[in-house]
Amino acid sequence: MRTTLELPDAVFRRLKAKAALEGISLKQLLADYVNKGLEETPSAPHPRRRSKLPVIKRRGRSIIPNLTAELQSKLQEEDDFAKLSRSFGR
Repeated sequence: MRTTLELPDAVFRRLKAKAALEGISLKQLLADYVNKGLEETPSAPHPRRRSKLPVIKRRGRSIIPNLTAELQSKLQEEDDFAKLSRSFGR
Protein backbone atom coordinates (compact mmCIF):
# COMPACT_ATOMS: atom_id res chain seq x y z
CA MET A 1 0.00 0.00 0.00
CA ARG A 2 1.26 3.47 -0.78
CA THR A 3 1.06 6.40 1.57
CA THR A 4 2.59 9.82 1.94
CA LEU A 5 4.46 10.90 5.05
CA GLU A 6 5.46 14.43 5.87
CA LEU A 7 8.62 14.35 7.94
CA PRO A 8 10.85 17.18 9.08
CA ASP A 9 13.93 17.45 6.85
CA ALA A 10 16.29 16.59 9.70
CA VAL A 11 14.36 13.39 10.53
CA PHE A 12 14.27 12.36 6.87
CA ARG A 13 18.04 12.85 6.55
CA ARG A 14 18.65 10.74 9.66
CA LEU A 15 16.37 7.97 8.39
CA LYS A 16 18.00 7.96 4.97
CA ALA A 17 21.48 7.84 6.49
CA LYS A 18 20.52 5.01 8.85
CA ALA A 19 19.03 3.00 5.99
CA ALA A 20 22.22 3.49 3.97
CA LEU A 21 24.41 2.43 6.91
CA GLU A 22 22.32 -0.70 7.41
CA GLY A 23 22.29 -1.43 3.67
CA ILE A 24 18.50 -1.50 3.38
CA SER A 25 15.97 0.68 1.62
CA LEU A 26 14.27 3.58 3.32
CA LYS A 27 10.97 1.77 2.73
CA GLN A 28 12.22 -1.32 4.57
CA LEU A 29 13.64 0.72 7.46
CA LEU A 30 10.32 2.54 7.96
CA ALA A 31 8.35 -0.73 7.70
CA ASP A 32 10.65 -2.28 10.35
CA TYR A 33 10.13 0.70 12.67
CA VAL A 34 6.35 0.57 12.25
CA ASN A 35 6.25 -3.20 12.87
CA LYS A 36 8.45 -2.86 15.94
CA GLY A 37 6.16 -0.16 17.31
CA LEU A 38 3.06 -2.25 16.69
CA GLU A 39 4.56 -5.35 18.35
CA GLU A 40 5.46 -3.55 21.58
CA THR A 41 3.12 -4.28 24.43
CA PRO A 42 1.54 -1.14 25.75
CA SER A 43 3.27 -0.03 28.90
CA ALA A 44 1.56 1.39 31.92
CA PRO A 45 0.29 4.89 31.27
CA HIS A 46 2.71 7.63 32.12
CA PRO A 47 1.98 9.11 35.52
CA ARG A 48 0.60 12.60 35.42
CA ARG A 49 3.05 15.32 36.19
CA ARG A 50 2.50 16.50 39.72
CA SER A 51 1.82 20.10 40.39
CA LYS A 52 4.50 21.94 42.32
CA LEU A 53 1.73 23.68 44.21
CA PRO A 54 0.40 22.09 47.39
CA VAL A 55 -2.80 20.18 46.86
CA ILE A 56 -5.40 20.12 49.61
CA LYS A 57 -7.85 17.29 49.26
CA ARG A 58 -11.28 17.78 50.70
CA ARG A 59 -14.02 15.37 51.54
CA GLY A 60 -17.69 15.77 50.97
CA ARG A 61 -19.31 18.96 49.83
CA SER A 62 -17.74 22.22 48.79
CA ILE A 63 -15.98 24.18 51.51
CA ILE A 64 -17.79 27.47 50.84
CA PRO A 65 -21.33 26.40 51.81
CA ASN A 66 -19.96 24.93 55.04
CA LEU A 67 -18.66 28.25 56.38
CA THR A 68 -19.99 29.01 59.80
CA ALA A 69 -22.13 32.08 60.35
CA GLU A 70 -19.37 33.58 62.52
CA LEU A 71 -16.77 33.25 59.79
CA GLN A 72 -19.15 34.65 57.22
CA SER A 73 -19.85 37.68 59.41
CA LYS A 74 -16.09 38.27 59.93
CA LEU A 75 -15.53 38.14 56.20
CA GLN A 76 -18.37 40.62 55.71
CA GLU A 77 -16.90 42.95 58.37
CA GLU A 78 -13.49 42.86 56.65
CA ASP A 79 -15.14 43.61 53.32
CA ASP A 80 -17.12 46.50 54.85
CA PHE A 81 -13.94 47.85 56.48
CA ALA A 82 -12.10 47.69 53.14
CA LYS A 83 -14.91 49.61 51.44
CA LEU A 84 -14.93 52.21 54.24
CA SER A 85 -11.14 52.63 54.03
CA ARG A 86 -11.33 53.21 50.29
CA SER A 87 -14.02 55.86 50.78
CA PHE A 88 -11.69 57.82 53.09
CA GLY A 89 -8.83 57.51 50.60
CA ARG A 90 -6.59 55.27 52.71
